Amino acid sequence: MLETASHFVALVPILPLLGAVVNGFYSFSGARLVRPVVHWIACGTLFLSFLITAGTFLHFTGLPAGEREITATLCNWLTSDSFWADVAFLIDPLSLTMMLVVTGVGFLIHVYSIGYMAHDKGYARYFSYLNLFTFAMLLLVMGSNLFMMFVGWEGVGLCSYLLIGFWFEDLAKATAGMKAFLVNRVGDLGFLVGFLLLFWSLHEVGYPTVNFSELREAVPLLADKRLLGISVVTLVSLFFFVGATGKSAQIPLYVWLPDAMAGPTPVSALIHAATMVTAGVYMIGRLNYLFAMSPAALAVVATVGFVTAAFAAVIAFAQNDIKKVLAYSTVSQLGFMFGAMGVGAFAAGIFHLVTHAFFKACLFLGSGSVIHGMGGEQDMRKMGGLKGWMPITYRTFLIATLAIAGIFPFAGFFSKDEILGHAFNRFPALWLLAVFTAAGTAIYMFRLVSLTFFGKLRLEGDQRHHVHESPPSMTVVLIALAFLSAVGGMLGVPQALGHLVGWEGAPLLGNWLKPLFVEVAHGAEGSPHWLEFLLMAFSLGVAALGCYTGYTLFAVRTDIPQKFAARYPALYRVVANKFYVDELYQRFFVNGLMSLKDLLARFDLLVIDGAVNLSAVWTRVVSTVTGWFDWTFVDGAVNLVADGTFAGSSGARRIQTGRIQSYLYYAVGGIVVVLLYRLF
Repeated sequence: MLETASHFVALVPILPLLGAVVNGFYSFSGARLVRPVVHWIACGTLFLSFLITAGTFLHFTGLPAGEREITATLCNWLTSDSFWADVAFLIDPLSLTMMLVVTGVGFLIHVYSIGYMAHDKGYARYFSYLNLFTFAMLLLVMGSNLFMMFVGWEGVGLCSYLLIGFWFEDLAKATAGMKAFLVNRVGDLGFLVGFLLLFWSLHEVGYPTVNFSELREAVPLLADKRLLGISVVTLVSLFFFVGATGKSAQIPLYVWLPDAMAGPTPVSALIHAATMVTAGVYMIGRLNYLFAMSPAALAVVATVGFVTAAFAAVIAFAQNDIKKVLAYSTVSQLGFMFGAMGVGAFAAGIFHLVTHAFFKACLFLGSGSVIHGMGGEQDMRKMGGLKGWMPITYRTFLIATLAIAGIFPFAGFFSKDEILGHAFNRFPALWLLAVFTAAGTAIYMFRLVSLTFFGKLRLEGDQRHHVHESPPSMTVVLIALAFLSAVGGMLGVPQALGHLVGWEGAPLLGNWLKPLFVEVAHGAEGSPHWLEFLLMAFSLGVAALGCYTGYTLFAVRTDIPQKFAARYPALYRVVANKFYVDELYQRFFVNGLMSLKDLLARFDLLVIDGAVNLSAVWTRVVSTVTGWFDWTFVDGAVNLVADGTFAGSSGARRIQTGRIQSYLYYAVGGIVVVLLYRLF
């Protein structure tokens, strides 16, 4: 049975790749393909992948915990006497969880795109890129070794460039794609260094491997190994984390993600919710046994995660572009995930990854519905009152907002509460920062809801008559994601609450993933039940207060934020301009690199090219002199011999007259000369 499952599961990434190839062929060949055929191919292949994944998941749930792992090998890739790496897929509870998210949420985003991109001239190209992106992400989460993961890692980076810059005729959008690509390359260098250092270190201890099935046993051999006085495990973990900060948009490499809003809104949902930005979280989860060996690395991960969460939440307060608010919200929520990983709550981090995929996809697609209904408008200051114009979008958006704010019983409450519980037990100072961020999340999200859906529509003239609800292909997807945002928290109902209601299987996702994760520290479930309930009540109170504050300030007492901005214009300007981080990067890094480029160009022109040109001049001079010497002396000597020979032969040939009498005279003359020589 497992062998049969391994054959089918290999089709999960291959099917969207096939869809990408077919639609890509018709797109780039210039052939005309009927649009329904395009989206049937794109959505159909991914839906089949989801069905296979769901079937494999159901099969795994019936197996004992120790048998929930299969490896589907397609072919040999790299082989030596002591090392091997195949083109193979590792299927276990962690990869299956990610596969369900990528194929399930990804399929819904594909369906939503049918309505959103209906009139775009690059329809086939768009769906080809979307399928290719999904293939790369599946390769990343399913790969059985670090080489396969790295191929998928680079693949999603390439596809993000293609999708963010999809409307490349617009320079700003093309630049945003290039920015995402280049910033990710910085992080990818860290990933690659960590990868190579890990392999080199394992080779030195006699266990060279990159296969996940072997790394869990091999990594403990590095416990006492040091490089430059620093633990190799810590160095490797930190380099891998640098890679994660690039893909998952953490400080200092988060700057690409807000600009990724330049792409179509479904692309934003796919990148920000279900795929690329979760790659770093998944990588740490997959290598949890490596990070667990380094408390220093975990502390760095936790600190960067929670600081990023708070920093991005503050920036989100002053953004007016509806997609930019959600972009910084994504950076903030990813910070929560990394915070969970840093405090050793690996299952909690994955749980928040799953719930975030539900409510953030709903929020992004909901914003896309608003933009679609507003004729392309993204500035919230021009919206308002849309709940009457777009009732389905409003209700689904509100449910997803309650989920991200952490309101019971929506999905975000359970996943965020679990992270806060672990942070409280491990790093109380970071817990306070996380609580502040949770309150801020509720406030800025209800600011977004209030400015967009409450009050009066601030459009004027004929524009008001164009506002409309989105087509069913979009609203049905919003309803499905809102449902998941509402009930998805059931996957992680805490043990204390489950015990209270007689649900002994809680938490479902935690128990499902438990065999794969190393125990680092006790979280909330290790605390007395009264303390756990107290922390739940406190986090719920903070979230509710944040929601009320956000609604009051931006729907009822709108004069208060205006007065605050007028009273503290410098502070507002700094936050609205995102603390000028992009400008600082431009000045100290981009401009510095450009200046270095100019310096190197001048060095190349004056020194390198100058040396080459000087050698060319010298060569011409030497060749001229040697040419003259050759012509005058070498060729002259040869020509002199030739001329002498010619002159001598000219005289000698006159002897050959052809007359017998002349030859007799010459013979007689010769005989006379010889006789005279002999006589005298």
